[in-house]
Amino acid sequence: MAGNKGKGPGQPGGIETILGHPVKIEGQNAMRATHPVQPSGDVAELLQGMAKTGFQGRKLGESVEIWKEMLQDPEVIIFFGLSGAMLPAGMQRVLIEMARRHYIDVVVSTGANIFHDVCEHLGVCHYLGHHHVSDAELYEKGIDRIYDVFAFEEEFRWVDRGFANFAEKIAPFRGSSREFLQRFGEWLVREVPGRESFLSTCVQEGIPVFVPALCDSSIGIGALIARRRGVQIDIDQISDTDEVTSLVEEVKKTGVVYVGGGVPKNFIQQTQVIGSIHEKDLGGHDYAIQYTTDSPHWGGLSGCTFEEAISWGKESAGTMHVQVHVDATIALPIVISALVGGGVQRVEKKGAKRERIFRQGVE
Repeated sequence: MAGNKGKGPGQPGGIETILGHPVKIEGQNAMRATHPVQPSGDVAELLQGMAKTGFQGRKLGESVEIWKEMLQDPEVIIFFGLSGAMLPAGMQRVLIEMARRHYIDVVVSTGANIFHDVCEHLGVCHYLGHHHVSDAELYEKGIDRIYDVFAFEEEFRWVDRGFANFAEKIAPFRGSSREFLQRFGEWLVREVPGRESFLSTCVQEGIPVFVPALCDSSIGIGALIARRRGVQIDIDQISDTDEVTSLVEEVKKTGVVYVGGGVPKNFIQQTQVIGSIHEKDLGGHDYAIQYTTDSPHWGGLSGCTFEEAISWGKESAGTMHVQVHVDATIALPIVISALVGGGVQRVEKKGAKRERIFRQGVE
């Protein structure tokens, strides 16, 4: 009886009895198997594991791998498109770390993000609020709401007037948003020491910051206040387009990282189209990452896929890319923590340029 242990009545028998011989499928060995992710206190290790799973968890892990590829490529310049209310939502320190470690080379942002960033540098806080409130009551109290974040309107207007006063001091001024913000960032570093912001860090690290829709922000409101005082202030947004396109034209490779979409994304994407119009067919960006909550079937640019961008020449068929459908306030801290925790460092850039650059100008 001892030899029949486990094989008596009611026992199912061995694996071959139940399943038979394993199925063999042609080409099976050429495919990569998924791996269950192992929870870990090491964020870099966690994201590396997530890259072998599925759905948006895998996309998040893959975005780290592509960002690492960019950082290890000495010939690439990385453009960072920033939209959404990332600064009010508490992403300032993440962005500062990105700039300080040169995980990005050029910034294209909404004006609102830079404005809120400057507010924090000047000691104007954003506060923990709630999305279930009486907005009429908040208005009576002079409180602005950004979903579940509160701020005081009068403090914002204080900063608006500050931008107006700054514009007056440097007038007459005509130049790109990049030049205007460069000068304002230098003033911040000099006059408000002991504090820092994304803008001040970019200025100190030599990272240009463009705001191509500057008038659509409180910075633009400040410039308007100055102009109505009679100040000669003119933010030349065509110069922005020329400057940022020139940066793309004169390097061998480009990579892009987009938080959301909107103007920052298209402003960077269109550099490829502008290049082709001027007989500088740049071939599309070489690397592309996007963190977005939008979807392509609505037809908007924020959800537009990188595959669609191939038809415009903004990306190439060989672009290494990934789009992660996720709230960027979740993705950015995790992804940057994985890069930092993994000891990823930017390689020294070679400054390699394209073999042929046309300079025939605008006809």
